[in-house]
Amino acid sequence: MTTPPDFKRRTLVKALATSSLIPILGSNLIACSNSSNNSNNAIDSVPADFNHGVASGDPLTDRVILWTRVTPVEEGQVVVRWEVAEDAAFTNIVSQGEGVTNADVDYTVKVDAEGLQPAAAYYYRFMTGDKTSPMGKTRTLPQGMVQAASFAVVSCANYPAGFFNVYAELAKQDVDAVLHLGDYIYEYSAAGYASERAEELGRVSEPANEIISLSDYRTRYRQYHSDPDLQAARAALPFIIVWDDHEVANDSWENGAENHNPSTEGAYAERKMAAIQAWYEWLPVRPPATMEDIIYRRFQYGDLVDLLMLDTRHVGRDEQLQYSDFASGGIIDVDSVRAAYNDSTRSILGSEQLGWLREQLNQSSARWQVLGQQVLMSRYRIPSPLLEALDPGLVSEIDLAKGTAALLAAVEAKGKAPEERSAEEQALLDSAIPYNLDAWDGYSAERDEILGFAQQLDSKLVALAGDTHNAWTSQLRTSDGKVAGVEFGCTSVSSPGFDGPGLLGPGNAGLFGPLVAGLIDDLNYTNLVGRGYLHIAFTADALTATHRFITTVDSKDYSVNEAASKTFVVQRADMLLT
Repeated sequence: MTTPPDFKRRTLVKALATSSLIPILGSNLIACSNSSNNSNNAIDSVPADFNHGVASGDPLTDRVILWTRVTPVEEGQVVVRWEVAEDAAFTNIVSQGEGVTNADVDYTVKVDAEGLQPAAAYYYRFMTGDKTSPMGKTRTLPQGMVQAASFAVVSCANYPAGFFNVYAELAKQDVDAVLHLGDYIYEYSAAGYASERAEELGRVSEPANEIISLSDYRTRYRQYHSDPDLQAARAALPFIIVWDDHEVANDSWENGAENHNPSTEGAYAERKMAAIQAWYEWLPVRPPATMEDIIYRRFQYGDLVDLLMLDTRHVGRDEQLQYSDFASGGIIDVDSVRAAYNDSTRSILGSEQLGWLREQLNQSSARWQVLGQQVLMSRYRIPSPLLEALDPGLVSEIDLAKGTAALLAAVEAKGKAPEERSAEEQALLDSAIPYNLDAWDGYSAERDEILGFAQQLDSKLVALAGDTHNAWTSQLRTSDGKVAGVEFGCTSVSSPGFDGPGLLGPGNAGLFGPLVAGLIDDLNYTNLVGRGYLHIAFTADALTATHRFITTVDSKDYSVNEAASKTFVVQRADMLLT
């Protein structure tokens, strides 16, 4: 579909720049002072309890966002007090205050707790009436010279798909923060994606309909946050979060989504605004001061890590390409699709965010530049016959036998020297195109611009990605083959990957992984089966990244799958995967 250029740049953010969106996104932010706000004492506070836990996020050197939600016994205003202390017994309180919440913000509460010390751990809690919330623990950013920093990286938590055992593991980790790269919730109906076992597991989606309205999104967040493992992870560590598509609708772009039908579901801009409002209400994210910093933002871990959180989904993305638009009779016109995804006018970030990212990279003096974002950045290209057999957008049912034959033939051809390949074998390899046009591969020119810019700056670039429900490790290279950094794509919390129903299945996915890794030039490793998270640790001279997996999401009786764990060490001096 061709969209007029003047409309393509009119994002939701710009369209609402003169509206009340900014006050809405910060309307659950209560008192930010070191003493109680006595003006609230005269309010007739409705009794309430804390049923959805506590959380912290967006840490800075002197402050952090604290979050909770109260469940009132009846509608009305609820006075909520908060305390931050240096100790779990709350004998040394360093910051406190109170404020009011109500139904206008779904009874959520945020505090930007100020006056904290850098690189310090703190405990916090909320109170209303005679009720006290669970205790949370958080920490601030360091400043100056920093020797080490570590993160747990997660994405794609689908409530009906299985238990949140991965979140239970996160609650046990000693890391600086959890980086959540999106798909924090899913929008589908109770009969939708990955819900085959939901009733058996007691995890049927609420509300039962696909979520569209503000009320729908709020109800879905309430359900997710009723989960004890998610509550435990949020209470244990600060979260730094960006959204992906399912916080609004599947395969979202700037002005629409694959899973949105305006004729039956209303204006997409209205749905998107409702989704964004609920996201800001329910997550420990600092409200934006301007429309320009609505989601992408920077976190500095002293002189060690510049963490740049991006939005590759809603702010400036052009509509995704679809292979069905470049195929006839199930055969892809390779030349046409290449011309489309190499189009220099296509953007995944939008011009404003792209300029911001270039400025941040140019200004960064940290040892490492880390991109926390949604979709895979490296080149993941496979022969077109493999796509023609396995792409659900091209075939009503995947042809596993045909796909397996194409993969084995390509791997065999890849293993030969060019002069030893037959014309058919070389043509098969030459037909390689992106396996996923929803990722950076579908916006190739902009990706190449960023990688080339970072390489010229000698940035030590580390891209983190979610979205795919599978684990990936790749070398980032410029269009002319120079090393530009590394990429680690984390698997999912619970959403099925290529091992899921209607795709490869667990056995075939386990076999395909090593073959695909041998076929794609820049791909060092992939796991197409397991659920888990990425642990990544930085020192001045090296990073260590470990893909960690659990045994199951189908039962609370699980364990850590140590045998599946895979670790990579990257030396800053050469940025090569080992």
